[in-house]
Amino acid sequence: MRVNKHISDSGLCSRREADALIAQGRVTINGETAGIGAVVVAGDVVCVDGVVSRPRAARGATARKHVYIALNKPVGITCTTEHAVKGNIVDFVDHAERIFPIGRLDKDSEGLILLTSNGDIVNEILRAENAHEKEYLVGVDRPVTPEFLAGMARGVRVHGQMTRPCKTRRIAKFGFAIVLTQGLNRQIRLMAEAFNYRVTQLRRVRIVNIKLGALRVGQWRNLTDAELRGLLPQRGAW
Repeated sequence: MRVNKHISDSGLCSRREADALIAQGRVTINGETAGIGAVVVAGDVVCVDGVVSRPRAARGATARKHVYIALNKPVGITCTTEHAVKGNIVDFVDHAERIFPIGRLDKDSEGLILLTSNGDIVNEILRAENAHEKEYLVGVDRPVTPEFLAGMARGVRVHGQMTRPCKTRRIAKFGFAIVLTQGLNRQIRLMAEAFNYRVTQLRRVRIVNIKLGALRVGQWRNLTDAELRGLLPQRGAW
């Protein structure tokens, strides 16, 4: 297989990002600097920045049946699997396996979104009655007041229905955090509009027990076993 796919299969990065590492001279095959399009065969040792890269399937007990990743989605990327849509999330991640997003983030929002190859768990995670928490940091165009936060927390009529009570807290003069247990289309933006606030920036930083942390915009990583246990407590095989 090509070396960029070998690196992608390790879970380190996408094939596109692997090509960038190769172009920077940071990838070696058997101690020799790899070139774009280089091919890896059985027995070859691939290193990225001196660290051996092994595909997940070669990791014995840690190998999984499915892919589960966390992406820090940039603004401008659309959460669709339709390849005809420019900037679709699947092409952006460029994973070696067929994956799709769990839920969505608006095109003009950024932050944490999960993707998987396991279609069986998507509805389980998104099911409204499970009330999974999702936390966001929000920038607005007016100073955040106690009255605004209290009103958002009580609930707002959106798409003809009242939103569920939620948690809010002020984090800056023009910023607040909000924790939702539902996911209506453009919910936070529409809730803010009800109080004559306009959202200028929206970033999701947590889904249940999974946090965005230090993951840089545009980067993705594999979920850990501990994260999967917290996200899917009733499932033992992933």
